[in-house]
Amino acid sequence: MAEQEKKEFAFIKEKIKEKPVNKKRLFKHGMYTVGFAVIFGVVSCFVFTCLRPVMENWLHPKADSTITIPGDEWSTEVETEEKKEPAEETEQAPVLAEAPQASDTVRKQELELSDYQMLQNKIYAIGKEANRSVVTVTGVVSDTDWYNNAYESEGRAAGIIIGDNGNELLILTEHKVVKDAGTINVTFIDDVTVQASLKKYDGNTGIAILAIDLKQLEENTKNSISYAVLGSSLSVAQGNIAIAIGSPLGTNYSIGTGNITSVGNVIHTADATYTVFTTDIVGSSSSSGVLLNLNGEVVGLVMQGYSNDGADNTLTAISISELKQIIEMLSNGKDIPYFGLKVVTVTDKIANDYDIPKGVYIKEVMMDSPAWETGLQNGDVIVGMDGEEITSVEAYQSKLLSLEPGSTIEVAVKRQGMNDYLGVTCNVTVGKLQ
Repeated sequence: MAEQEKKEFAFIKEKIKEKPVNKKRLFKHGMYTVGFAVIFGVVSCFVFTCLRPVMENWLHPKADSTITIPGDEWSTEVETEEKKEPAEETEQAPVLAEAPQASDTVRKQELELSDYQMLQNKIYAIGKEANRSVVTVTGVVSDTDWYNNAYESEGRAAGIIIGDNGNELLILTEHKVVKDAGTINVTFIDDVTVQASLKKYDGNTGIAILAIDLKQLEENTKNSISYAVLGSSLSVAQGNIAIAIGSPLGTNYSIGTGNITSVGNVIHTADATYTVFTTDIVGSSSSSGVLLNLNGEVVGLVMQGYSNDGADNTLTAISISELKQIIEMLSNGKDIPYFGLKVVTVTDKIANDYDIPKGVYIKEVMMDSPAWETGLQNGDVIVGMDGEEITSVEAYQSKLLSLEPGSTIEVAVKRQGMNDYLGVTCNVTVGKLQ
């Protein structure tokens, strides 16, 4: 019976065998998976890259990173006395009581030494307040000597905080201090030192703008500093009181006071003409900083490199009004356009006396400059740039600063021939002075 039952249920016994692995199909599926993963990654990266600026601006809106420094212009308003016609009397004016006559007595009062000291204290108080915008800039240069020994050298000068663009604190200083520096350190009035980077510099004037990430600054430092106010230097006159801050004698945060002794000196540099102020404030060849007026506004940038021979012991400064456009461009990370010409304006008197066309006279063409390579020559008179009439150095500078380095501009000049001046056109490629 048992044997019969065993035969009866034998049909349900099976042996399950594993399905054989199709390696070719498995490899194909793997390649598909990897391919789709790569495509997904590329698409995700592309979408993230496109949407990141939008999302950052939406979640964390940034302030405008462009700063603007208003220029200065001479006032052309002429005060005129208005003629007032007497009004017709319609009603009798009320009779007023006569005012008491002023006494002719004049009181004489001698100034005491304490009064003079009070005036000095008030002047120095202006400098002390402005010192909050002064920083010490240190450029650290690493090098090796003749014996291949490594060493570090430091250049140090004063810098002036001129503002911020919402992301960076901007500092005005001299480029020679940070030239070739591997590390730039800035020390504030509260003795806090942070690292800065060179934003831009002008190879012509030698001024530079440093940038410091605002995130590096603690609140205490932000509260202890102030921003310098760039005033107008167009009205600075001989005899005006001047206050020197920065490093008049090589020591930062020192203050010097004196008078403007001359405002008539002019220097001709490449593509620009600047007014130079001389003072009777004691200085040295390593002096740096700025000159202030009695309102605490910056009217001059101390640049001892432009002092006359034998005048290194007194401070010399360049008019700040003539540097504002350069400072603004550097602060916004723009390069300063460069032709390489020393020029002067041909006035009506010069044109009549020397029979020269009105325009901008080329005194000198800098060697290896864009103007040199184009063929402009000493004695040429620029009368037009890019179709615009040029009649003064100011117009020449304004046009040049509106150009972009690398662009090409058509310059129309008058060149002296055998009997008369002939018109010549040159295509100049705007450069950048290193």
